[in-house]
Amino acid sequence: MPVSPHLALSFDVGGTFTDFTLVDLATGQIVAEHKVPTDAGDPAASSLAGWRDLVATGTLKPDELALVVHATTLVTNAVIERKGARTAFLTTAGFRDLLSFGREQMYDIYDLFAPPPAPLVPRELRVEAEERVTRDGNILRALDPEQVVAVVRPLIEGGVEAVAIGLLHSYLAPDHEACAAAAIAAAFPEVDISLSSRVAPLIGEYERFTTTVADAYVKGKVRRSIGGLTEALRREGLPAGREVQIMLSAGGIAAASEAIERPIRLLESGPAAGALVAAYHGALAGRDRVLALDMGGTTAKACLIDEGRPGLAPSLEAARVGRFKPGSGLPIAIPVVDLIEIGAGGGSIARADELGLLKVGPDSAAATPGPACYGRGGAEPTVTDANLLLGDLAADSFLGGRMRLDRAAAEVALDRLGERLRLSSLETAWGIHRVANEHMAAAARLHAIEKNRDPRRYSLLAFGGAGPAHAIAVAALLDIGEVILPPGAGVAAALGCLVAPPAIDLARTYAGRLDRLDWSRVAAIYAAVEREAVAALAAAGIAEEDVRIARSVDLRLEGQYHELTVGFGPPFPPILGGDDRALLRTVPQVHDAFPPQDWGEGGADAGGAELATSFAQHYAERYGRMLTGLPIEATTWRVAARGPEGRVRLAPLPAGDPDPTGALKGTRPVFFATPEPGFIETPVYDRARLGAGARLFGPAIVEEPAATAVLHPGDRAEVNPYGALIIHRRVSP
Repeated sequence: MPVSPHLALSFDVGGTFTDFTLVDLATGQIVAEHKVPTDAGDPAASSLAGWRDLVATGTLKPDELALVVHATTLVTNAVIERKGARTAFLTTAGFRDLLSFGREQMYDIYDLFAPPPAPLVPRELRVEAEERVTRDGNILRALDPEQVVAVVRPLIEGGVEAVAIGLLHSYLAPDHEACAAAAIAAAFPEVDISLSSRVAPLIGEYERFTTTVADAYVKGKVRRSIGGLTEALRREGLPAGREVQIMLSAGGIAAASEAIERPIRLLESGPAAGALVAAYHGALAGRDRVLALDMGGTTAKACLIDEGRPGLAPSLEAARVGRFKPGSGLPIAIPVVDLIEIGAGGGSIARADELGLLKVGPDSAAATPGPACYGRGGAEPTVTDANLLLGDLAADSFLGGRMRLDRAAAEVALDRLGERLRLSSLETAWGIHRVANEHMAAAARLHAIEKNRDPRRYSLLAFGGAGPAHAIAVAALLDIGEVILPPGAGVAAALGCLVAPPAIDLARTYAGRLDRLDWSRVAAIYAAVEREAVAALAAAGIAEEDVRIARSVDLRLEGQYHELTVGFGPPFPPILGGDDRALLRTVPQVHDAFPPQDWGEGGADAGGAELATSFAQHYAERYGRMLTGLPIEATTWRVAARGPEGRVRLAPLPAGDPDPTGALKGTRPVFFATPEPGFIETPVYDRARLGAGARLFGPAIVEEPAATAVLHPGDRAEVNPYGALIIHRRVSP
C-alpha cells in the first residue's frame, strides 16, 4: 500500500556548508539533520551529495516527500563576484548614464577618491529608446518597436545574453516597456528580458534601474540552476507532482516559476530563513523579543525579532565597495528581512594589518581550502582554528565525527600569525576569538540602536555552525542575560525554510500628499496588486481562500528623501509553533480588507487620518520625536500576501531527568577568561541525550553533530520542552 507523502526536506546552500533538515509532518519529529561542504564552483552538486547521503541512510524516501524547499546564495554570489550574464540596458533617450551617476552622493565624505559602485552593465552596453512618458504617466513621445530592435541588435549579435529594460516613469505607464520587450523577444527569443515595471515598479529611477539590471544579470543563471537541480532531483527519485520551492529574501517561499520570473528576490534567500527560524524557536520558548545571531562559516547575521516576527526593509544594498559603508553598493529595491551581515564566521581569516594589529575577516577560507585544521590545504588561521586550540571544539567530534580536525595544522597557522603579532599561539587564538565576538556584538548593537531598540531587553537566540560556541561571550558584551540555543543549531536555517509560508511581496508607486490623494485610485492599486499576489500564490498551490493580506505604505514628511514603511490595518500574527489556519479569520482578506465605505468618495479623512497617526508613532519611535505641522507624503503602496503557516509543527520532547549525568561523554580542557584566564577541565555532554528539563551548570560543553555550545563558569541552563537550551548567564549553582 503506498504511503501518503508526509516528509518535508529543506536544504540551505551557504558559503561554507550546505545544510539539510528532514521533518516528518505527521509526527512533528525531525527525522534527520545533515551537513556537507559547499562546492563553490557547483552548489547544485552539494545539494545532490547531501540528498544522496540521506537516501543512502534510509532516512529520506523520495516518494514520501510532501514538500521540498531550497535556499540559495546563487544570486548573491553572482552579483558580488560579477559572474552573471553579459547584460545590456535599454533606457529612455538621455538617461543612458544614470547607472553611473547614481545618487551623486559620496558614501565616504572623508575620502575624495572613494570609488563608486561599478554598474553591472558597462556604458558600451547601454542603449537608448526614442520615447518619453511624463511624470503624470502621459505619453509625450510614442515608442517605436523597430528602433528598439535596431539599437539592441548589435549588442545581442556581439554576445549579450540578457536585456534589462528601464524606461522613465514606467511605474506609472508600463506599456512602452511591454512593447519594447515584445519586440526584442520576437526578434531574439533566446535572450532573457527583465522589465522595471515588472521587477520594481517604484518611484526612483536609479534604484529601479539597478534592481532591473541585477534581475536580468542573474536570470539565466537562476533558470539553469533551479531547472537543472529539479531535473537532477527527478532522476534521483523526486516524484513528478512535487516541485522544489524557493526561499525568498522577504521570508516566504515561492514556486520555482516565480523565482525564475523575478530572480533578484532570491538575493538574501539564506539569511531570511535564519531570521524565520529564530522567530519560530523564540515563539516556542515563549519569547516575542529575540535578537537572532546566525554565525555560519563565512558570515554572521543579526536580526531583531519583535512581537514574534522579523522586521522587513523595502530595499538593501548589494556588493558594497566598503563592506560596512552604506551607499557604497548597488541599491536593490526588493523587500527583504531587515538584518545586518558581517564577515565574522568560523572560516573568517585572521591577519595582522599594516600597524601590526590583529584583524579578523571579512575574507573567509570558505569550504575550499577551508580553515587550516580542515587539512585541505588551507594555511591561514581562522576562527575555527582558534576555537579548536581553545578547546571549544574537539578534533574527533566535528560534524559528528565525520570530519576529523587537524590540531597540529591549526597550531602551525596560529604560530605563524603569532610571530607577526609577538604572541604565543594560545594568545593569538584567544585574541581571534575575542575580536570575532567584538565584531558580532558591535554589529548587533548598531543594528538595534539604528531602530531605537535596547538589545539588553532581548533574549539572544544563537544558531549556525559557530553561533553556539560564541553566543555567551557575545551576550556578555551586549549585557544580555538570557541566551537561547535551539536544537539542531548548526542547520537551523534549513528548518527556517520549512517554517516559511508561501508568500509574495509586491508594491506600486502612487505619490502624493495624504490630504490630496485620490483614494479611489489607492483602492484600485491595492485591488490590482492583490489579484497579482493571489495568482502568484496559486502557482505554489495555495487556494485563494487561504491567502492572507497585509497592506502597508511608504510615508515621509514633505521635502524629506527617506521613507518609513507603515502598516495599514492588522498585521500578520506572530510566527507560531502550530497550525494557524484558524487565525485567518482575524486578518484582513483580499475581499473584505478595507470596506468600500472607507475608500470611496470622501474616504480620505478616514484613510489619511489613520495613516497620519500611525506614521507619527513610527517616526517618533525611530527618531525620538515627531516634527509636527509638516504635510505627510505617500510614495509606495505595498502588499504582503501569505499562505498558511504551521505546516511544520515540532513535537515536544518527553519529560526527562533533570540530572544530565546520563548525557555525559567525558571531559576536556577548555580555555576561559574567568574566574582567571586558563584552561578548566570541562564536562562534555551529548545534546541528543539531554531530555526536556535537564539542567546544566557552567562550565560545560554541549555537543551535537553540527554545532558545539559553550557554557561559561557560573552559567546555568535548562532544556525546554522543544529541546532548546535556555541559558542564564553568570548564575552560580
